[in-house]
Amino acid sequence: MNTNPELELANTLIAQTDTNIFLTGKAGTGKTTFLRSLVKESPKRMIILAPTGIAAINAEGMTIHSFFQLPFAPYIPGTAFGGDAKYRFRFGKEKLNIMRSIDLLVIDEISMVRADLLDAIDDVLRRFRRNSKPFGGVQLLLIGDIQQLPPVAKNDEWQMLSEYYDSPYFFSSHALKETSFCTIELKKVYRQSDARFLSLLNAIRENRCTSNDLKALNSRYMPDFNMGNDEGYIRLTTHNIQAQRINQRKLDELPTRSYKFKATIEGNFPEYSYPTDPELELKKGAQVMFVKNDISGMHRYANGTIGRISNISNEGIEVIVNETGTKINLEEAEWANARYRLDEETKEIVEEVEGTFRQYPLKLAWAITVHKSQGLTFDKAIIDVSSSFAHGQAYVALSRCRTLEGLILSSPISANAVISDKVIDSFTDEQRKSVPTLEQCSAMQKAYFTDLLKQLFGFRQMETSLNHYIRLIDEHLYRTYPKQLEMYKNEAERFKQAITEVSMKFESQYTRMTAQAADCETDTSLQDRIYSASQYFAEMLKPLQDLLDSTDITSDNKEIRKRIETAFYELTDAVRIKSALMEHVHDKGFHVQDFLRKRAILSMDETRATASKKREKPEKKIPLESSDIGNMELYRALVEWRRKEAAELGLPAYTVLQQKAIIGLSNNLPKNERELLRIKCIGKKTVEKYGNAIMKIVEKFR
Repeated sequence: MNTNPELELANTLIAQTDTNIFLTGKAGTGKTTFLRSLVKESPKRMIILAPTGIAAINAEGMTIHSFFQLPFAPYIPGTAFGGDAKYRFRFGKEKLNIMRSIDLLVIDEISMVRADLLDAIDDVLRRFRRNSKPFGGVQLLLIGDIQQLPPVAKNDEWQMLSEYYDSPYFFSSHALKETSFCTIELKKVYRQSDARFLSLLNAIRENRCTSNDLKALNSRYMPDFNMGNDEGYIRLTTHNIQAQRINQRKLDELPTRSYKFKATIEGNFPEYSYPTDPELELKKGAQVMFVKNDISGMHRYANGTIGRISNISNEGIEVIVNETGTKINLEEAEWANARYRLDEETKEIVEEVEGTFRQYPLKLAWAITVHKSQGLTFDKAIIDVSSSFAHGQAYVALSRCRTLEGLILSSPISANAVISDKVIDSFTDEQRKSVPTLEQCSAMQKAYFTDLLKQLFGFRQMETSLNHYIRLIDEHLYRTYPKQLEMYKNEAERFKQAITEVSMKFESQYTRMTAQAADCETDTSLQDRIYSASQYFAEMLKPLQDLLDSTDITSDNKEIRKRIETAFYELTDAVRIKSALMEHVHDKGFHVQDFLRKRAILSMDETRATASKKREKPEKKIPLESSDIGNMELYRALVEWRRKEAAELGLPAYTVLQQKAIIGLSNNLPKNERELLRIKCIGKKTVEKYGNAIMKIVEKFR
């Protein structure tokens, strides 16, 4: 793979830019292998999705509809899921955190994704990432061969969608048209090594099939060919009912005893994702296909390998692999239906198993549909595409074979069977012109480097969060916390002058320097400026961090308290992450891959996960004379007593003692009942009920 220039380009663009990429190529060019390598090696936080359940299981990801909780109805741009729509998203905090933190969205088998589905994804990401850029600013990696199977668009659905889209294909998505994306076409074919057969396949794929090409293919037309049980041929059909009838008929013809094996299904595993039959009916002599790669490490079979059952009982199954003659005592395999979640320790996006499907990894394989064969490879196949009804169907069927000699046509291929779509042909021609040059790649890398610097040294959002928090205090609690409010207003003014305005001036400087640098990561002058800036901004953030650490502002009103706490934790998290990134860059320098790894870990620190929980307050840092709370230790002791008392009574805390009363007690430290009654919000009933308990607590600190 290292000598493949297209794959090297794809790796560079994914690692060093935020450019959207359409990774395509003929069948067997290693697209799936590349994806698996990317998952292991890339520092970018990514999720992998696919349009169908089987495709998602094969890609080791989730379905698009499942992850984004999308209905199966067509999406009408701007109306279907927005505004007053009946459909409402109910994402949990974990799903929201995943969506807001991902760098890369991978969609496999993109040829089967309809344009409106891509726009629905865009709708969700923009809204929940709070980012107006296409797809919420997430980088896209779209993998698939547009010359293969197209998206399904029923007549009534397309009649509705055709008013908004010029084609059902993914590239007609409005959101995708708003972006720039480059196409990388993989050239090296790993599946077929027969140059003549490759040439014929390319002619069909690119709609330039000549009469000589058809003649060469039709040399494999053998109308009298008899598919014996032992020959290992699989028949590819255009319709599911054809495949089912052939498999059942061939199974019934075997004189041997029938055995049935039921799958064990646990948890959530939707039927549309079943990798094989939940009840397998098999016989000795039956031709079968493996539907999973061998996980033993011995590579005895792969997904798509054909074999024959040589022995069978209720206790187990023995299969002989046609190609190698290897006998395999087969064990049940397990498939997982996974969802994405955040690992609390590593802060990585990981897959969590929601359900499992255990069954022998086999299917009857005298016949299979072309649709279900996508992604598989066969040594021997009988193909009938005379009834092709969709673009790409003939190509997918023929390209499943390794060699021309392994191919048998049950009916001749005519020019009509090679269905072409002019929209596809036009898109393909256009995209071949969009392969980036070295200069363009360099420009994209610089643009990405600059954009990451803007994210690191940008403070507008933090300033907005700070001002929002101040407005909430000013509106609801200015009488209770006048001194802290004043301190925050002073801090906002300092922040604007010392941080926001300085960062805006610095932006023009580093933008100019990145444009002039030959290599941003090794340019000494640029890295020195970044080093100095990170040190400066880390120091300038400390006063705000100290103020946040010393803040103890709350309200007895549940709704106001919730709004203030949410604003406080959002601001605290932003400062924490930014400060940690500044320190990291100051220590390590600014290198894209390293920066992405660090940011990914920090962005999912447990502060976010526990934002709504009561935090443990650090030691008080605000001088006593500057705070609204005169004795912080007494204040905390009273708050804790109130919490326990309210919990025992099953009442809201403010019904025991109001917040203003606690602050008054902390500031005045009453010596007797008369002074206690002078405290605001403490009346005779409170003194009668809690006076002794309160005075005992105060006495300890007075």
